[in-house]
Amino acid sequence: QVQLVESGGGLVQAGGSLRLSCVASGDTFRRYSVAWFRQAPGKEREGVAGIYAGGGMTRYADSVRGRFYILQDGAKTTLYLQMNNLKPEDTAMYYCAADGRAKSSSTWFDKNLYNSWGQGTPVTVSS
Repeated sequence: QVQLVESGGGLVQAGGSLRLSCVASGDTFRRYSVAWFRQAPGKEREGVAGIYAGGGMTRYADSVRGRFYILQDGAKTTLYLQMNNLKPEDTAMYYCAADGRAKSSSTWFDKNLYNSWGQGTPVTVSS
């Protein structure tokens, strides 16, 4: 089972950018569906971006499409979430999650279907 460590969070002004990293150990991402989730205080954890690392297929939540991009390195050991034009409503703890099972359009962002999680990295966007 892959272990995940996120980094790159911080404080940024509205309109700014951040790049989050998710590093895998114990395995590569090659055979995994990987997603970035976020959880704001008092809210449910929601999926924002996903990728099937082996094929490169990506998926985005409507709230971030066109602003967030999920990228991977050639070795498939690090995934990135490039976040542009950040808004105060993007403030949350961001988590990387991985699962060895294929995902469909209806299950990509089902948090209950991911069995490996990182510890999270906080993102705060000031207005």
